[in-house]
Formats: sequence, C-alpha cells, structure tokens
Amino acid sequence: MLKQRIITALVMLTVLLPALFASDSGLFMGLTMLLIAAGAWEWGRMNGVSTWVAWLGAGICWLLCMGAMQSGWVQHAPASVWWLSGLLWVLLGAWMIRRGVAGWLRWPQGLRWTVGLCLLALAWLAMAQAHHRGVNFLLSVLVLVWAADVFAYIFGRTWGGRWVPFKLAPGISPGKSWEGVLGGMFGVLLVAVVWAQVDRYAGLSNLSFFSLLFQQGGWVAIPALLFMSTMSVVGDLVESLVKRSAGLKDSSGLLPGHGGVLDRVDALLPTLPLAMMMLAWM
Repeated sequence: MLKQRIITALVMLTVLLPALFASDSGLFMGLTMLLIAAGAWEWGRMNGVSTWVAWLGAGICWLLCMGAMQSGWVQHAPASVWWLSGLLWVLLGAWMIRRGVAGWLRWPQGLRWTVGLCLLALAWLAMAQAHHRGVNFLLSVLVLVWAADVFAYIFGRTWGGRWVPFKLAPGISPGKSWEGVLGGMFGVLLVAVVWAQVDRYAGLSNLSFFSLLFQQGGWVAIPALLFMSTMSVVGDLVESLVKRSAGLKDSSGLLPGHGGVLDRVDALLPTLPLAMMMLAWM
C-alpha cells in the first residue's frame, strides 16, 4: 500500500507541477477540469445514481467549468458567487454534521447529486481564479489545508483522547479527535506566520493568502485562519459522511493507494471558495 501511495503521488506531482508553474495556464486548467470531472463521477456513485447518470454528472461539471472559463469568471468572478458559496458551505456543513448519515439520506437523491456538482464546479472555479492571481497565492491556500491535515494527524496520534475525553464526530469519522483539530489550527497559524515572513523578506509582489490576511491586522488574520482550518475539517467530515451513507471506504479507486479524487481534495472543496470570499472582502 505504501509503495502504491508513493508511486501515485510521484506520478501526480510529475504531471501537475509543470502545469502549475507553466507560463500558459491552459494545461493547468485542462488537467484540473479532468480531475474535478472525475470527482463529479465519484460523487454520483457515492449518491447511488446509475452509471450513465454518474458519467452525465462528470460531463455537466466539466461544462460548468468550461462555461465559467469562457465567460471570464476565471479572471474575475462576481463577489456574490463567493459569498453565496461560502454561506452554503457553512450552513450545509453544519447541518450535515449535526444530522449525520440518516439526515443526509432523507434528502432526495436528485437534490444531493445536484448540490454536489455545483459545489465541485465552484471549487474548481476558486482554484482557477486563485491560480490566475498567482502561484504563490494558490499554493498558500493549498498548503493551509495540507498543514491542517498533517498537524491534525500528528497531534491526534500523539495526544488524541488525552485532553478531551470524547471524539469529534464518532458517527462520521471515529478516528478524528479534538486534539487533532487543535493541532491542525496550531499548524496553520505556524505556517501562516512563517510564509508571511518569507513573502516580506523576499519582497514578492505576488502575495500569499497569509500575507494578505496579516495586512488586515492580526485581529482579522488569526480568526480567519482558525476558521479556514475548521472548514477544512468540515470538508473532510462531509465527504466521510457521504461515503458512510453509501457504505464505501474510498470515493473510488482512481488513485491507487490514495482512493479517489474526492478523498484527496475533500478539505479543499470548502476552503478554496472561502479563500476567494475573503479575498473579495479584502
């Protein structure tokens, strides 16, 4: 399993990194649209639609992304798009986690499927617009999520259950602890401070998400970063909840050793649009 994970990760990096740093953004847009369409196919399977409907969902999601690109939204999407998507993620995430698997399954299948396709397309649009703003900005948002995940794993494995006697969401993801969440928040703050200092001393004109937040003052940056760390956990829990409702361990087997596309990007689905919402506000 570890060998498979490493090989898959190396292949993905070999393909995605050159596209990320290429002067022509077309390759990056094309590859990420394929990935998000694959995620839409997985979403259909996780919600029990037929095979052809799952493929239809992949096509619809791809067309939504293409439509956004053709309309110029990659360069400048209306701020209202980000405010609405941010509000939807906060309300939907809170509702789903509170109601659990049983509550999610009470939704009509078509509604569950449609909402997911919209959220996937919005996440792609947020990533594309972040990339258009600059690689430093996009990477900082990605690293925020990765830092939250890595530090949550370290703190959870080391201190999970020692400080808080009950689990975070035992009915959705039994392995997650409150210590892990707190560790993820600490990791995000640490990475943000270091990254902002590097931006400052390197004299970069293309500022990171962290630097833009700290320009507003610590009283804005710290709560915003804690909120983003929290929402990365929400994205993870929401995907775990949907998988549990379908009786699946992974969203698919598209990425050997890693599961599916949604297993890799679940925490990014809310954080990318929320980062663009905060940027619109700043």
